[in-house]
Amino acid sequence: MSDRPTGIGSGIAHDLGVAIVSGRLPPGTPLLSEERFSAENNVSRGAYREALRVLAAKGLVQNRVKSSTLVTERSRWSMLDLDVLGWMFESGPDTAFIRGIFELRSIVEPSAAALAAVRRTSRQLAQMGHALEEMGRYGLLSTRGRAADKAFHLLILEATRNEPLLTLSTSIAAAIEWTTRFARDERKQTRDPMPDHQAVYGAFVSGDGAAAAAAMATLIDNAFADTGIYDPEDQAASSRRLT
Repeated sequence: MSDRPTGIGSGIAHDLGVAIVSGRLPPGTPLLSEERFSAENNVSRGAYREALRVLAAKGLVQNRVKSSTLVTERSRWSMLDLDVLGWMFESGPDTAFIRGIFELRSIVEPSAAALAAVRRTSRQLAQMGHALEEMGRYGLLSTRGRAADKAFHLLILEATRNEPLLTLSTSIAAAIEWTTRFARDERKQTRDPMPDHQAVYGAFVSGDGAAAAAAMATLIDNAFADTGIYDPEDQAASSRRLT
């Protein structure tokens, strides 16, 4: 679902990352030494070393002095790292991971929408409207349509004016993009998402925080249903969070 990086070190990190998150390299697996990897793959030791540093920074491996680098337990992975998210979806995400993404969204985004509806500026409102126009024009099967959808959700998070929340904005936007691609490309979902987005936007126009939260919760529930792994209990749980 994603393009492999062209840089040697980045390419190695990508390949090892996909192998780790897919389970082909399970936790506890020792990775090859610099000398052996370099010889077997005809790459420099420096490129491999840099790839291992990247993976360690994302929590996927543990570099040990004078010993093998080991794949770490899943609980240590930086799941919201942009690369890790991409590798998860490239390797074929499991049901629990997708469900977890939507649980995160349902916890964060409705409350963010409630804040943003009363804090948004007129300029942000105009930008949201433009993003929806682009999304409606190009659709979620196109790169431009998905970019517009991503921009719409980013604008909502930015409009909260909550700095700690903004640190999550890029990761949440990436999660939205990947789950949308999964539903549209992998599951061939064709449902029109525009009414849900327009309902959120309408609440922003009127400055109604409660309506914005409810509309966002519905949008997320329907997007989850698009993945084909949705359970009615998920919607019931979402409804209970808003009451």
